[in-house]
Amino acid sequence: MADALIGAKSILERFSLKGRTALVTGGGQGIGRAFAHALAEAGASVAVVDINLGLAEQVAAELRSKSARSMAVSADLTKPADANRMVAEVMDAWGELTIAVNNAGIGLWVDSEEMTEKAWRSVMGLNLDGVFFCAQAEAKVMLKAGYGKIINTASMSGHIVNTPQNQSAYNISKAGVIHLTKSLGTEWAAKGIHVNSISPGYTRTQLVETLLETPLGKKIMPDWMARVPMGRMAEVTDLQGAVVYLASEASDYMTGSDIIIDGGYCAW
Repeated sequence: MADALIGAKSILERFSLKGRTALVTGGGQGIGRAFAHALAEAGASVAVVDINLGLAEQVAAELRSKSARSMAVSADLTKPADANRMVAEVMDAWGELTIAVNNAGIGLWVDSEEMTEKAWRSVMGLNLDGVFFCAQAEAKVMLKAGYGKIINTASMSGHIVNTPQNQSAYNISKAGVIHLTKSLGTEWAAKGIHVNSISPGYTRTQLVETLLETPLGKKIMPDWMARVPMGRMAEVTDLQGAVVYLASEASDYMTGSDIIIDGGYCAW
């Protein structure tokens, strides 16, 4: 009987990432740094990837201080060649890649009628194109192994239109990530690759805190909080459980799905 599986392996064992190898893009700060720490604490070896090698090395050192195996990789993920090199460096060092968290991204507040082509392409180039280039490179090695977990960082902004700030490029890029996740998750499901995404709501990072200190930031903060049922921003630690779940065998029947962690924002 199927019920006999209950207790065959404890739930904590199923959440363990011991023996797994992972990479996290945009891992040098903010949400990516929190994801890297979570995966390492759950037992995985973690490659910290960032365009700023100094930041990546700093986080990799933090993980090693927790007795985790870690390495730093510098990559510009708007370039397919860099995405392929990133994966190659992990494979050369550790011989396998079982978990990939495609988290690198940028935000932009600008009125659509004022948006330049350069600004539009910069957002799409990292937030959407970069996620595809990374997933493609990661899948090439995971498909050979017959197993892998790919986790993309999307956003509640891919589900709704934020207000009062104008950020059409960001919203569209993240909506694209959600649909890309569904597309890849179904395309590769029968080949052992699980592709899911996490959609954070407003999250307190150093970059966001700096933004909120501007005149515009101070003006919109009350509007943001009025729309969050919990009445507060997320801390990066609020997101860590989801990335460990999606990286672990506990989520082995999930693919093409998105987890929204927004304090209830999208429920209204």
